[in-house]
Amino acid sequence: MALGKQPDVTEEDESGENLFAEINITPLTDVFLVMVIIFMVSALAVQAEARKAKDKVVKQAEEKAEIEKKSGLRVNLPSGQAQEIDPSKASLVLVIPINGDVNVGGKSIPDAELDNLLQAAFARDKQTQVIIKADKGVQHGRVVNIMERAKHAGLLHLAIGTSGG
Repeated sequence: MALGKQPDVTEEDESGENLFAEINITPLTDVFLVMVIIFMVSALAVQAEARKAKDKVVKQAEEKAEIEKKSGLRVNLPSGQAQEIDPSKASLVLVIPINGDVNVGGKSIPDAELDNLLQAAFARDKQTQVIIKADKGVQHGRVVNIMERAKHAGLLHLAIGTSGG
């Protein structure tokens, strides 16, 4: 606030001086303009980060699709959140498609040889985890049959693979 005498007023107040009150909004305007610039720059930075995150997710999805194309086997896993697999232990991953033989490490294993594979895994390490990645459409009885065969071979650590979503 600025105090001073008004030039055109002739009457005087009790103290003998005329008061001239004026609000200077120039500093306030400067502050608001600086804030607008800061918000504009930060909005652009947030938008760029969101674009990078989206590009990263798209790239991961493309890589996953490329891996699935290379493997030649498409398995739609059910979704789930529990994680009970110990990564420090040896694992035997059995991929069960809707039709066809069980796959282990990208190789198709005939049903007759599956018991020999399970017994060989037990002979290597008695604590081997069997991770069953069965397609959503696989009959329940087929999955249970493979689980029972693994237990019969001595492999008692069984896990069901899910898509994590």
